[in-house]
Amino acid sequence: MTNPLFDALFGDHIGKDTIFLHLPDGDTLTHDGFLKLTARYANAFAAQGLTPGDRVAAQVEKSHDALAVYAACVQAGLVFLPLNTGYTVDELSYFIEDSGASMVICKGDRREALTPIANKHRAQIETLEDDGTGSLPDKAGEQADSFKTVKRTEDDLAALLYTSGTTGRSKGAMLSQGNLLSNAQTLAEHWRFTSDDVLLHALPIFHTHGLFVATNITLVAGGSMIFLPKFDLDTVIELLPKATSMMGVPTFYTRLLDDPRFDKDLVAHMRLFVSGSAPLLAETHTRFEQRTGHRILERYGMTETNMNTSNPYDGERRAGTVGFPLPGVELKITDPETGEEVPQGEVGQIEVRGPNVFQGYWQMPEKTAAELRENGFFITGDLGIIDDRGYVQIVGRNKDLIISGGYNIYPKEIELVLDEQPGVLESAVIGVPHADFGETVVGVLVPEANAEPDLEAIAEATSQALARFKHPRKLIIRDELPRNSMGKVQKNLLRDEFKDLFTPA
Repeated sequence: MTNPLFDALFGDHIGKDTIFLHLPDGDTLTHDGFLKLTARYANAFAAQGLTPGDRVAAQVEKSHDALAVYAACVQAGLVFLPLNTGYTVDELSYFIEDSGASMVICKGDRREALTPIANKHRAQIETLEDDGTGSLPDKAGEQADSFKTVKRTEDDLAALLYTSGTTGRSKGAMLSQGNLLSNAQTLAEHWRFTSDDVLLHALPIFHTHGLFVATNITLVAGGSMIFLPKFDLDTVIELLPKATSMMGVPTFYTRLLDDPRFDKDLVAHMRLFVSGSAPLLAETHTRFEQRTGHRILERYGMTETNMNTSNPYDGERRAGTVGFPLPGVELKITDPETGEEVPQGEVGQIEVRGPNVFQGYWQMPEKTAAELRENGFFITGDLGIIDDRGYVQIVGRNKDLIISGGYNIYPKEIELVLDEQPGVLESAVIGVPHADFGETVVGVLVPEANAEPDLEAIAEATSQALARFKHPRKLIIRDELPRNSMGKVQKNLLRDEFKDLFTPA
């Protein structure tokens, strides 16, 4: 194989005249048409002097051209750096400088603000709009529609993805061709994707879920995608009858369930719904199955590893769990202090090893050494347990652990109790500073529609269900929880908001 990832995504397993993308305007793009578009971008990169190993940073809206830019980077041996469209210019400055990007691709309205930053770091700057216009498409339009694929090995870098950076500087996770390839092939087989599949794609493509899971799986299988710019409820309901599968975050599924048009008949032909990027409430699992007859398949992954575990395709998909380690992936639960495995059923930190695990953090050897062991196990920072049937349960992030009066408190345990209370849609439990205990527990509740949760009754219920040291010292009602673009609750923002709750005036 001259370029393992590109060959697997665009090789002879694909019928070149078959449809790859169903576009928002009703047009379609075949695999062959997409490959030609990709070649034009690859030629444009080469014409601009980019060489294998150079980093290409892209903060652009989701479009088939943006997807072709990613594919062109793979074909040309460049390292693709997708950036969240919500990042500010100041945030982008760090990513451009840290990555040493040779080219920055942005929307036209950001070019003026980003040009001094690009010039400072000797990066070229090009524009790409979501309608396919811009300086980069103009240059690509002048190029040939074939490109000699650059030779790469599985160890060569394919992408650089920055972590969210809620604490300290964002870290650039180095993902190799082999990392992306192994995960796409494993998931396509595990989730039974074939060339007959039509995936409804409403996820962003600056993130692992939408780019390296959804897109790479579809390409490896030779299937097609209904490629939507974002999740729009009416559009998704209109197009679901044309799909066979869908990947989403929990918010997608709760919004669908809130619409009476979403019923068993609408999804009778669907074979798979996958959820990830944030925990799915047990209530959502139950409501979804009752409404549609489908059981959502929940899985677990992260920036540094792509996917690690999955509930089974055949067999019980257990609410509140993320299933079993994927084929080829090893997972263990260890004591954060000693690194030794803990007995089954006890909480500890999750460590994983496999061909999916990243190469380390870009230009951060100390961070790499601290989180990626010499034996290949990656310390995920997630806390979890393995239950008596081998299913993995995520308890929370290590940094979310609450230590109150010397006791370790896992927020998830309390959240499960709070979520079951009348009138509560969901909850988030955090630790805030307390003079006597170091930290104490606060529960933030989001009410169900038109409901007014009885806080006294909820406090009484938690006192019956949980040991005294786990009781929330205060319950707070909020209209919604702060979330990032992938639906994860941003507990760091809640901790900041309520950090002075028990501080003497």
